[in-house]
Amino acid sequence: MFKKIELKNLEIILILLMCTLIAIGILAISSATSFSGNNTPLIKQVIFFLIGLILMTIMIFVDYRKVGEYYSVIYTIVNIVLLVVLLFGAINKGAKRWIDLGFIEIQPSEFAKIAMIFCTAKLISLKNEKINSFASIGKILLFQFIPFILINRQPNLSTSIVILTLLVVQLFASNLKLKYMFSTAIIGIIILTMGIGYIIKNPNQQIIDDYQRSRIVAAFTDGDAQAESYQTSRSIDAIGSGGLYGKGIYKGAISQLNYLPESHNDFIVATLAEEFGFYGIIVLLTIILLFVARGLYLASNLLDEFGKFIIVGYVGMIAAQSFINLGVVTGLLPNTGLTLPFVSYGGSSLWANMIGMGLVLSVVMNKEETLF
Repeated sequence: MFKKIELKNLEIILILLMCTLIAIGILAISSATSFSGNNTPLIKQVIFFLIGLILMTIMIFVDYRKVGEYYSVIYTIVNIVLLVVLLFGAINKGAKRWIDLGFIEIQPSEFAKIAMIFCTAKLISLKNEKINSFASIGKILLFQFIPFILINRQPNLSTSIVILTLLVVQLFASNLKLKYMFSTAIIGIIILTMGIGYIIKNPNQQIIDDYQRSRIVAAFTDGDAQAESYQTSRSIDAIGSGGLYGKGIYKGAISQLNYLPESHNDFIVATLAEEFGFYGIIVLLTIILLFVARGLYLASNLLDEFGKFIIVGYVGMIAAQSFINLGVVTGLLPNTGLTLPFVSYGGSSLWANMIGMGLVLSVVMNKEETLF
């Protein structure tokens, strides 16, 4: 289950980029909570990071190919845990997404994303030679549908959408013909557009929860700024007040004085924009893009299809969540509650991302499966 590795094969660039993002996040959390004097989130995030390093290191030594033989078992366990959350999970802010362990609340859907990247990568690698058949595509879609429904019913629409996005990204890297991908994408866009239109026009719709509909209505029709759009409006104010150069660290009034709820969590980009300005956000985006580009480069040099699909799925997740989070804080997308990977506050999110990072490093360090 575990394998011997040589440290000289360690992928330093990805690790440095990840640590830089985490450092930026810790700095922003420190700033966002400094005025209140509550340094608990800062201390917790540092502890989360240290524990994350241990989890990541363990994953580096895991032989992902041997574990991949039990992908169906992992998949079953993931769905059972998600079902337990749905039935007995702790309720927070109207959603049942957490398991309360007493000393900490864990959000299983965060770990489910990494597990689904792994399990779907294995399934696609097994079906890749015949992936253009109806039976193969049907099995892969059904495989993804069950966790999608379980996560969506928590309700957690944003994470369930990410689950589907990961499937699209991994299929794009497979042998699936482009005509099938593009035709499916067009159909998906049409259905999504019609669905949003129906949800907006019908207050009594039963597709999603009322609070989710309120956020969509606020995003697309300029809803009540004092209710559904409050966070987004304050976020845009914070971003605009930062200008090109920002106000300076610990000087962001909107984010620090609690005018912006969740300024250390979902809306941490607004905190960074207010204090470091447009140029600071450009630096942040550059680091994220370099992270994604480096991951795709490493995946392109892999002979092992299973490993390639793992890396593509992982960097696809980082890219998708970053895009959605940035869209929310700038008012381009409805408020989803999705964190910015490595930067936002949260143990489950950080641990899941670092476990995924360890899995990627395990794949990359398996030199005998690569072209270099």
